[in-house]
Amino acid sequence: MGTRRRDSPPTARYPWSRTGRVAMVDAVASESTPAAEVAVGEQTLRISNPDRVYFPEIGAKKLDLVRYYLSVGDGIVNALRDRPCMLHRFPRGLPGGKIHQKRLPAGAPEWIPTVRVHFPRYHRYADELCVEKLADIAWCTQMSTVEFHPWNSRRFDTERPDEWRIDLDPMPHCPWSRVQRVAEVAHEVLDELGAVGWPKTSGGHGLHIYVRIAPAHGFQQVRRAALAFAREVERRAPEDVTTAWWRRDRDPRSLFVDYNQNARDHTIAAAYSVRGTPRATVSTPVRWQEIPDIEPDDFTINSVPARYAELGDLHADIDNAPFDLNALLEWADRDRVPVDLDDENNA
Repeated sequence: MGTRRRDSPPTARYPWSRTGRVAMVDAVASESTPAAEVAVGEQTLRISNPDRVYFPEIGAKKLDLVRYYLSVGDGIVNALRDRPCMLHRFPRGLPGGKIHQKRLPAGAPEWIPTVRVHFPRYHRYADELCVEKLADIAWCTQMSTVEFHPWNSRRFDTERPDEWRIDLDPMPHCPWSRVQRVAEVAHEVLDELGAVGWPKTSGGHGLHIYVRIAPAHGFQQVRRAALAFAREVERRAPEDVTTAWWRRDRDPRSLFVDYNQNARDHTIAAAYSVRGTPRATVSTPVRWQEIPDIEPDDFTINSVPARYAELGDLHADIDNAPFDLNALLEWADRDRVPVDLDDENNA
């Protein structure tokens, strides 16, 4: 598995709002000053079109997006570090549409790290962003990246995930109160398994829960374990939850526990990633006890920096709580969950 660079400086922490180690050097955009400079660690980046409005509903501009990511520097780096990452770019802001980009954008400086990943379905390879430091994120934001979608495996062995992802995905008519109820059930099951779950808002209408695991299994087994967990949640909350694969088989008022987010090359927005929504919502780590009282739109690029300055990164200790997936794989054996779920889903 190749990388673009291995001689980058060691990963550093950049609590911009507290230490000032990330300095903003603004050149206010005007007809005579069309760009801004941002100093991030050892790099100084030129931000073109800093006054381009990316989120018309709230008036947020490109430079506002850059400043947001600097304000949550520790958290976003922790969420992305060493993971292949797909970028959702909006070169003209939200009105201009989205580009899903797996390969690193052209023109990247040599200090931007990448990892080469293989896509067997297309018989192709791609060099994807693999964040080591905050400057990597700032450069991607300069290249119009709004959303960061990492793999659940790392550069060291991209075929063995170290993160199990529980996606509580509401169907079109599913109320937020149902998402909150199912989160409580999921938490209960995790506690019984002895697994530590790290919840966050999706930035949309759902919730994500991450569980750190040892990179000892391939994608098929992790997805199989995820389905066994989802079915247990469904057994405990049958009026609220579905695990039906086909959308046509799901009640539009139900919540789908989407185990398929653990499949190879499936990605979801990282913790602290902005989403391409009109209000610039953020996929935000939350505490379990907060879930009954929060609303999906509580967390935006305008509100999260102050929250982060107060609470820090709520997922900072995620690597210190690994879970042995074998307990869930025993459930999968009990439920006769097949190894190749694609065969089951296409049957």
